[in-house]
Amino acid sequence: MDKHYLTPLFSPESIAVFAGKWDEPDTQTSQAQALLTSLRAQRFSGILTFVDVHTTGTLADLAQTRADLAIIALPHDDVAAALEIAGRIKCRAAVVISSGINATLAAELNRVARRHGMYLLGPNCLGFQRPRAGLNASVAGKLAAPGPLALVSQSGALTSSILDWATQNAVGFSTVVSLGPNTSVDIAQVLDFLASDPQTHSIVVYLEGISSARRFMSALRAAANAKPVVVLKAGRKKAGNQAAKTHSGAIVGSDDVFDAALRRAGAVRVRSFVALFSAAKCLASRYRPVGKRLAIVTNGGGPGVLAADWISEINLQLGQLQPEGVAALKPVLPPLASLCDLIDLSEEAAPEHYRAAVEAASKESQIDGVLVIHSPKAGCDASAVAQALSDFKPRMSKPLLTCWMGDASVGESRAILNNAMIPTFRTPEAAVGAFGNIASFYQNQQLLQQTPPPLSALAAPDIEGARLLIESVLAERRNVLTEMESKALLSAFHIPVTKTILARSANEAMMIATQLGFPVALKIDSPDISHKSDVNGVALNVMNAVGVRDTWNDMMQAVKRQQPNARINGVTIQNMARHRRGREIYIGLVTDDPFGPVIAFGAGGTMIELLNDRAMELPPLNQFLARRLIDRARVSETLGEWRGASAVDMDALEHVLLRVSEMVCELPQLREMDINPIIVDESGAVAVDARIVIDNAQQAHGGRTRNYNHLAILPYPARHEQVWPMRGGGQYTVRPIHPDDAEMLQTLVRSLSSESRYFRFVSSMHELPPSMLSRFTLIDYDREMALVAVYKERKAGDDGEMVETERIVGVSRYITNPDSASCEFSLVVADDFGGKGLGSRLMLSIMDVAREKGLAEIEGLVLTNNPGMLKLMKSLGFSVKAFPEDPDFRLVTHSL
Repeated sequence: MDKHYLTPLFSPESIAVFAGKWDEPDTQTSQAQALLTSLRAQRFSGILTFVDVHTTGTLADLAQTRADLAIIALPHDDVAAALEIAGRIKCRAAVVISSGINATLAAELNRVARRHGMYLLGPNCLGFQRPRAGLNASVAGKLAAPGPLALVSQSGALTSSILDWATQNAVGFSTVVSLGPNTSVDIAQVLDFLASDPQTHSIVVYLEGISSARRFMSALRAAANAKPVVVLKAGRKKAGNQAAKTHSGAIVGSDDVFDAALRRAGAVRVRSFVALFSAAKCLASRYRPVGKRLAIVTNGGGPGVLAADWISEINLQLGQLQPEGVAALKPVLPPLASLCDLIDLSEEAAPEHYRAAVEAASKESQIDGVLVIHSPKAGCDASAVAQALSDFKPRMSKPLLTCWMGDASVGESRAILNNAMIPTFRTPEAAVGAFGNIASFYQNQQLLQQTPPPLSALAAPDIEGARLLIESVLAERRNVLTEMESKALLSAFHIPVTKTILARSANEAMMIATQLGFPVALKIDSPDISHKSDVNGVALNVMNAVGVRDTWNDMMQAVKRQQPNARINGVTIQNMARHRRGREIYIGLVTDDPFGPVIAFGAGGTMIELLNDRAMELPPLNQFLARRLIDRARVSETLGEWRGASAVDMDALEHVLLRVSEMVCELPQLREMDINPIIVDESGAVAVDARIVIDNAQQAHGGRTRNYNHLAILPYPARHEQVWPMRGGGQYTVRPIHPDDAEMLQTLVRSLSSESRYFRFVSSMHELPPSMLSRFTLIDYDREMALVAVYKERKAGDDGEMVETERIVGVSRYITNPDSASCEFSLVVADDFGGKGLGSRLMLSIMDVAREKGLAEIEGLVLTNNPGMLKLMKSLGFSVKAFPEDPDFRLVTHSL
């Protein structure tokens, strides 16, 4: 149960090969010939069996053949038969390399694989490689060198190109996977395998499309939490949707949303094939997320300045030595060396000067990485400089990148750097860009750690009232809310709006305006008009009753002339917002295919499309995410003290974003939304205009509500938090785990007895390794759950005063099995809290969550010599059976 379900595919012990007759090339396709060439050249240590579908004999003969994996490279007419035979000889996975298979046959192959319980990679793919195992189950060329980098690609041509490039750049791979368009094993499943693969330290992905945003985000977040992931996506769509009913729908494109999704998943996106290679170089060097401060060591001012310019261009920071570091380094450098901003060693720099400079930068706390630029100089041995860096690299914990400029005279130097796993580039800009990719992890990993609940800690919104309003509009077969309805919906979530009253005649308009007080704004109210200003449907600063009457009449005539078929409810009257130095902001919502709802933020007003200022974030939001969203928009530069205006109330603006996030989570009927403008100043924020588009929401699975299936990222499931009495007195809280629990979880593991730790982990480890601790606390609530029992106790602090502290005293968790119908559980309780009922409560609670997710069975493995756990399982109604694969365990199961 500890092995990943794709282990038979990527780490098979035995393989059945279907590629025609081994010694008769005339019976083989071109893919089969390439595959057999790869297999002959490989060093695979497992068992290889070659099967001819035309001379396999009887099923009794086949019964003697057993294999984990089937590799099929046959003509189209024979593929289905070969896959059927693979299923009958109990293969648990198969890869179909045959190309040109149409969608109909591909669907039939998927049905055969499902019937036999096989995981199918292909058809129409190049296969895969596992270099460390000597397995080249591909037609992508020679087996790659072993290394820590994994490549997953939806393009066969690009897969072959990267492997060819890697050969010349000393880059090795743990895994190379080529995915076809009709494959059953998709990119989410491959990422899930690589996340837990000990051979893989970093992942590079070439992506053309995804089928399920929730599954993709789930797997990508798990992978990026464990190791760096870089993604190159093709097919960038131009922003703009001509059929959109709101500004948000018109200015937000799918590529913007994809950027936001990758950022939130903790991955980094590159924009070009060259950048992907650069990222691969850095990842192969096993560099980990760092900050943004890059120091430049150079022997020429010009290249150093070019690098510094590019640092500024891509929003990095130039790392500089502090005065103490300058004072220590200056005496050992050539006389003409300069340490102001750049570490310019001058043209007289020798290898020992480079080493001294790099060593000083590596010790500097204000520097996160070092770029060494070398230009060919008369009398300077470039290879000796490269060797000096190579010798020092093992002592350096920070990223070290190099740029050896020139060509003819530096080939040997680049070879030395490549052999030392030091990334080297031909231009300063490429080197700085590569460091930028590494640094992006530092920021995106912070976003990954955020697990907001669907509702913030602000005052509870009127969710039921909002739903009733939406249902009434849908009952009228309308999809666009009027301004009045839109503002009512915002008010239900406590978003401040201007007081707005609908006038159905000129006289009504005059009376309403007089009661509200002048000046006022008039706006046409129609479900058929998206942009009021475009049809002269907005009038501002109307100063008196006569002006209101005349404006009302003029507006009605103008609108009817320009939109004769539009339904007009009347004209809304509202006070002019009295914010003399207020900034106009817009907050919007778009629904993307496949990522679902996305929140947009930027500069507002009538020129929103022209300004094209937008930042994107996937819901749900918390205060940290809301502030980061604001910071990414250009308009954020105007929100502080600006041109004599006071700084705006940032808390009020963040609260509006949190409220919009609540709306998106709780109202799956929302499709598009504009709140434009929101006027914000030092006294607060108020929504002046709003427009909302809705549609019917999909029925929740099993009729359940609030399962948030419309979101790409599942919110923190706060609804599972409960307080329970403890046997013997006191109480404890059972709630889902979150990343901030890492320290408390580690404390629990350290406090366990050796026996308890062994019973839980079947290991003698004293504490959780960092990767395991991260994986246990940052989980995907869609496919797994961990509940912690938290006990509050009073302890003496450092100053002797009693303080209340929290402690995790138990954990239950489940992970959904690949069949999506059952799950595997684990349980641990602190030794000093045994016998208090925590184990039973944690198990019952985790079973309730699994039942709510629609799972049918929960199972687990318990050591035979763990009588306490076996007794607990029996008391909860679990069946206890022998585990055929290992007599030291018992398999316990319970129907849900």
